[in-house]
Amino acid sequence: MPADAAPTSSPPAGPTPPGAGLAPADLAAAAATLRDDLAEAGFTVDGVERVLGPVAAAALHREQAVPARRALRDRHGDPAAALATLFLLGGEIPRRALDAALARTGSDGAHRLGIVEAAGAGDDDAVRAVVDLRPYAASDAAGPVTWWLSSDLGELATGRRLAPDHVLGAGGASLTLAQVTVRTPVGRVLDLGTGCGIQALHAARHSRAVVATDISRRALGFAAFNAALDAPAPADGEHGAAIELREGSMLEPVAGERFDLVVSNPPFVITPRAAGGALPEYEYRDGGRAGDDVVRDLVTGVGAVLAPGGVAQLLGNWEHRRGVPWDERVGAWLDEAGLDGWVVQREVQDPTQYAETWIRDGGTTPEREPDAWAAAYGAWLDDFATRDVEGVGFGIVTLRRPLDGGRPTLRRLEEHTGSVRQPLGGHLAASLAAHDWLAARDDAALAAERLAVAADVTEERFHAPGAPDPRVVLLRQGDGLGRAVQASTGLAALVGASDGELTVGQLVGAIAALFEVPADDLAGDLLPAVRGLVRDGFLAPAP
Repeated sequence: MPADAAPTSSPPAGPTPPGAGLAPADLAAAAATLRDDLAEAGFTVDGVERVLGPVAAAALHREQAVPARRALRDRHGDPAAALATLFLLGGEIPRRALDAALARTGSDGAHRLGIVEAAGAGDDDAVRAVVDLRPYAASDAAGPVTWWLSSDLGELATGRRLAPDHVLGAGGASLTLAQVTVRTPVGRVLDLGTGCGIQALHAARHSRAVVATDISRRALGFAAFNAALDAPAPADGEHGAAIELREGSMLEPVAGERFDLVVSNPPFVITPRAAGGALPEYEYRDGGRAGDDVVRDLVTGVGAVLAPGGVAQLLGNWEHRRGVPWDERVGAWLDEAGLDGWVVQREVQDPTQYAETWIRDGGTTPEREPDAWAAAYGAWLDDFATRDVEGVGFGIVTLRRPLDGGRPTLRRLEEHTGSVRQPLGGHLAASLAAHDWLAARDDAALAAERLAVAADVTEERFHAPGAPDPRVVLLRQGDGLGRAVQASTGLAALVGASDGELTVGQLVGAIAALFEVPADDLAGDLLPAVRGLVRDGFLAPAP
């Protein structure tokens, strides 16, 4: 095959989603039994770490299966090891091992659910998984969760390229979105592009109604199974909402409706459109539009389904085009949307890094398919060249519809590539609330307020050897985005004295007297900085 050609055949479509042939009541009952079996078998995040050991577990997190297979070899008598071999590694186990691991569901029940297939009916006949089923543990702003998630078997288990209709599990982007989402209790939530349903499950914990949409009918099938598997008994009280599933593209299935929260991990991958159909396109990531139009259209259009005060949070990519600052391009989207907007760019890749990331993501490797790799790589670079793309940014977008038809007051675009303290949703919610608190107060009103330093804030001073005064004072945030702010001597003194006893104006006056400078001049310098510290959570109104 020539280097500029790609395979014309694609992997076969995936299996029918689990539970697809069961009536809702039967699915709910069977899923509840399976959930109990998985828990009793110790097939949890901690249980898998136990049977693998730290070295093999770390390798498996890097998508390296050999150490895990060695660690689990001939351990079918351990229920957690048997289930990890079956569902995480795509290996075969004897039917009797699955019957023992899933004591009530058994291999027959697992087959009826559509999660395994067996070579025969004998105890020693092999059983293999037809879906990926793995434990999931995470924390969001509403607290910790422990679930199990089904999705299609990945490249590690199958050893081949993903199918175009592949349904992805909870990957890194999904985990990021779940942790950065604001978890304030709300009425209605929309999960746009639900995939396996992970965002809808998180949203159901703090809302009265959840609508989850996807263009993929298979994805909705997996989401339905996961909702049945992970919904606790009504007496448990954890979930506040059932999940309604709707098929359709982007905002079409909810046109004319209003939501208090919209979350979306959309198909944002910037994929070549001029490759003559030679490149595989994946429903879970490729939006079918040129460049970064999927994200732009969602940013500019999501306001149509937001209730007043409603928040939308999504992940996205955007192109860095030659001669145009990224925040200018994305800022124009915010202007068109007419919403409060806060964009945090977390990472930037050059075109070659971006191409390599997403070609590998689909299961194509230079070792296994060198010609397909070269063709895809060239198509990506050619596509970027047509728009003078010099890099691609990845980040978090938070939008909000102003109350009562008011004008947007928040327009913030920033780059933050350092580490953050997850879950971030609570910090983002507090920052939005702080923005509103500040917007309602002019400088005179701010000066009349009493502020207190947040518990996670520390101060660092850097001195030249022998110097009595510091050259640099840094205020560092331990929570949230982990910001560091260089403070003047006056600002450091104000922050250090902010214990809620004196007003900001009183502190400014005292510091001005100490420094022997006019209080009005010092206030002009300090109050804008104080606003920034309140906005970012260094300072907060005293209780």
